[in-house]
Amino acid sequence: MLNQSAALDRAFHALADPTRRAMLERLARGPAPVGVLARPAAMSLPAVLQHLAVLESSGLVVTEKVGRVRMCRIEPQALGLVEAWLDARRREWQQRLDRLGEYLDELQQGEGDDAGK
Repeated sequence: MLNQSAALDRAFHALADPTRRAMLERLARGPAPVGVLARPAAMSLPAVLQHLAVLESSGLVVTEKVGRVRMCRIEPQALGLVEAWLDARRREWQQRLDRLGEYLDELQQGEGDDAGK
């Protein structure tokens, strides 16, 4: 559980930055070289490489050297961990809201019973 928590921490840290999210959005369309990811960013190549290092250390992105080009791609398993965590929170809150709705229905029915007396 502790390892999973650390992995989630790294993933959410990586996702917290809009530049890194934009890189992930581009990589969702398919693998891309670093230069393509750097093009829309208004920053230096070293800054782009730092963002990529965060994405790599989080496990969200994998890079590999292909000839003279460093190619980047999304690692779906890391995104699956984030998705599973979010789904668990969503289910918890849905159950709570369902219970609240049932409780409010009971209160409303009780008021209707009292009105008939």
